[in-house]
Amino acid sequence: MERILRTTADGSHTIAIPSMQVTYHSTHGAIQESKHVFIESGLDIIATKHNSINILEMGFGTGLNALLTMAEAGDRSIHYETVEAYPLDMETIFRINYCTLLKRHELSQLFLEMHTAEWNKQIRIHENFQIIKHQLPLSELQTETRFHLVYFDAFAPKVQPELWTADIFRMIFEKMENNGILVTYSSKGSVRRAMKSVGFTIEKIPGPPGKWEMVRAHKTS
Repeated sequence: MERILRTTADGSHTIAIPSMQVTYHSTHGAIQESKHVFIESGLDIIATKHNSINILEMGFGTGLNALLTMAEAGDRSIHYETVEAYPLDMETIFRINYCTLLKRHELSQLFLEMHTAEWNKQIRIHENFQIIKHQLPLSELQTETRFHLVYFDAFAPKVQPELWTADIFRMIFEKMENNGILVTYSSKGSVRRAMKSVGFTIEKIPGPPGKWEMVRAHKTS
């Protein structure tokens, strides 16, 4: 499968897969989208309630969401678990420009350490950030962790419909803490119905540039 590094509208990189006609991030801006959907609409909300936060991410990809989470966490302790069945090659990772654009050069080595960290093992990247990268399909995830926050960043429902089903959302719901939240860029009707069917309370909120709406789903106690 050919994967090509491309520049999005805010200057940050994404990965394109021509054969699937998809990109890992919004072409309107990779950093811009991730900050809006996952940090501002997710992490910033949970961070007002917890100093120690467990996060599950569907789709490690370029590592952008993990990098932004570590950059924005401050003195909070982050336990980060992420699922990625098809990791990127390191040649591509070395070319990604996120730390340069963020003007956070001190994070460059930590970003590389995220990608070189052993799979399926808990690794401490920073004193306040530890990660477990699971190299497997989401449906096969086994973990005892209960999550305060879920970043659902799979390819769009039309590309990977098997990941946007009631069965998948039920599995995630059961792995979440009460009053936890799930954030995703998709607000498709079938996605919202699948989430509602397993117990989530759905909140439609403004999306990032190029998206009218996104979803923040709540597991209420």
